Amino acid sequence: MDYKVKQQKQQTKKLSTTTITTPISKNMVNHKEQQPDNLVKSITKSTEELTIQENLLTTSTSGQSTTTTTTIQPVTTTTTTTTTSTTTTTSSNVLVENGNGNGNGSGVVIEHLKPEVEYGNIEYKLQLINPTPDRLEHLTSQMKWRIGEGAGECLYELGVSDDGTAVGLSEEDMTSSLETLNKMAKKLNADLTIIRERPGLSGGKVVEALIRKYASTEDFSEIRVVCCGNVDAGKSTLLGVLKCGVLDDGRGKARLNVFRHRHEVESGRTSSISQEIVGFDSKGKIVNYNTLHSSLSPSEICESSSKIITFVDLAGHEKYLKTTLFGMTSSSPDYCMIAVGANTMGATGMCKEHLGIALSLHIPVYIVITKIDRAPENVLAATMTDIKKILRGPGARKLPVVIKNQDDVVVAARNFVSDRVVPIFTVSNVTGENLDLLRMFLNLLPARKEWESLALKPAQLDIDSTWNVSGVGTVVSGTVMKGVITAGETLLIGPDDSGNFVQTQVKSIHTKRLPVKHVKAGQTASLALKRIKKEQIRKGMVIIHPSAKPQATREFIAEVLILFHSTTISKNYESVIHCLSTTQSARLIEMDKEVLRTGDRARVKFRYLHRPQFLTVGSKFVIREGRSKGIGRIVELCPFVVEPIVHKISNAHGHSNAHLTNAANSAIKKQTATRAQRLKNKTTDG
Repeated sequence: MDYKVKQQKQQTKKLSTTTITTPISKNMVNHKEQQPDNLVKSITKSTEELTIQENLLTTSTSGQSTTTTTTIQPVTTTTTTTTTSTTTTTSSNVLVENGNGNGNGSGVVIEHLKPEVEYGNIEYKLQLINPTPDRLEHLTSQMKWRIGEGAGECLYELGVSDDGTAVGLSEEDMTSSLETLNKMAKKLNADLTIIRERPGLSGGKVVEALIRKYASTEDFSEIRVVCCGNVDAGKSTLLGVLKCGVLDDGRGKARLNVFRHRHEVESGRTSSISQEIVGFDSKGKIVNYNTLHSSLSPSEICESSSKIITFVDLAGHEKYLKTTLFGMTSSSPDYCMIAVGANTMGATGMCKEHLGIALSLHIPVYIVITKIDRAPENVLAATMTDIKKILRGPGARKLPVVIKNQDDVVVAARNFVSDRVVPIFTVSNVTGENLDLLRMFLNLLPARKEWESLALKPAQLDIDSTWNVSGVGTVVSGTVMKGVITAGETLLIGPDDSGNFVQTQVKSIHTKRLPVKHVKAGQTASLALKRIKKEQIRKGMVIIHPSAKPQATREFIAEVLILFHSTTISKNYESVIHCLSTTQSARLIEMDKEVLRTGDRARVKFRYLHRPQFLTVGSKFVIREGRSKGIGRIVELCPFVVEPIVHKISNAHGHSNAHLTNAANSAIKKQTATRAQRLKNKTTDG
């Protein structure tokens, strides 16, 4: 009997210390397990009863990779025979963080953070007590650098040494350090906001502070978030609540603030692409709510905001998938929000489709589970379990983190840009439960640093909408992908059907309905153009600086991955290509394999069927035939050759006139039309 008890204890100990490392699947989808109604298949075992150690977050500095580890609070699972207490080890900015979960950080003991890096918008300071004028000037220059790295904002950890040790400061030293930090911020026209306070190792206090520049109409940080999810998941209602600050009545009152068309109001379903903005001031407060009478206009919000969150509301119904795909690719989103109804028993319908597309395009995703006030506990638990299984599956390999308090929000916002962590929020638009956590998360969302380097290149704007405004003329809108566009500047627009670019002049520029003198990479803008008509412009064209020497292309070589196809794909296969703001059918004319099946990778050559487009090497695209079939990345562009237009008209002897010139074909068409008209008149007279 003693031997059996000893053996059982050894097995239990072995179970609690076993480490499982699951390799990341090379293919986005497992061919044998994939079903036609989803792109992401949940094929994974429960990891709550075992210890998993993965390198989830790897930060690269000067060509070197630094891997950090976090120990999360142990999870206890009980069975009918034994009780096993296990610890899940993941990677984060915080190495050891155990707390009582009260949300204010009072019980959280920080032992260590990852070492400070030279780049980025996070700075560690052990103390800032009575610095000399020269030292203060140096610290101010350092803060200016960090603010520039964070596109207008940065984070300071007070009481933390450069190696990441959370020493902590006494109350008196922390007060003096905050006063010095506030002086530095005021010199740079910025505000200081304390995010959270936690105890350090020495019994002192560790403070995390947000430094954000004052509002400026010329230069504000803009983050674009696309809102996806299945139909009736509550996307538009959630945006209406976030935009206006007024809770929903349970019957769709809040979504009326974001609908654009009458049929959307009548049906309650979004069918078009609409944009809504939420502004945060330098102290992190939402500007949209600072009014007693009526809601602020977009221009008024921009004038008072230091940071703008632009929500792109997309359609959830399957028949509007083309519109949704265009919105996800043309707007160049920074992040993606997936809305899931808590009463739907998991991610169903188009939710999996949208999630698969976002993961394929490498867009960081966070999930918002809505309608928790209407869902029973067992249904909500089943929905949460299904979402976690999908995110942990081999098609995603993400780490789902359920947000329950403010500490979770701060840690998730820091690690969110790594594209490995997926925060999960549970909210109610009727009762307002947990909406404050979602607003705090949006306030802390970091801006993409890539836009700063792209702003140094020749200007380029991808057109996604065109108008003819009375008294103004031709107006186009889109996202500035590169450089800076200034009012009065002469640029090129194209390509047309012949692959040519024509000159045009920018008369005026508006962003968020606010007139500005210039816009830079990463911002959405509307341009009023001279010397060009609306009929000459279409979606997918670009406005580009002449120094870029743009060239149109009709054929390109790409590396593709087939997400799902019921049969095989071979040469001459035709599908719709969604690449940035371009949407056009293309034919597969060459491939390095005989056939392609689900999960296959190949190097192929596409040819647009109708007209040339402006593309760039490295751009990602989605292959769609009905639903999404695959993703790809352009690796080479083929020069565009103008092809003569030849009309195949048979002559009186039945022979084709394909060899005739365009002028001859036009004459033949005119003669044919004249004969038809004479015959018609003769019949009428008779």
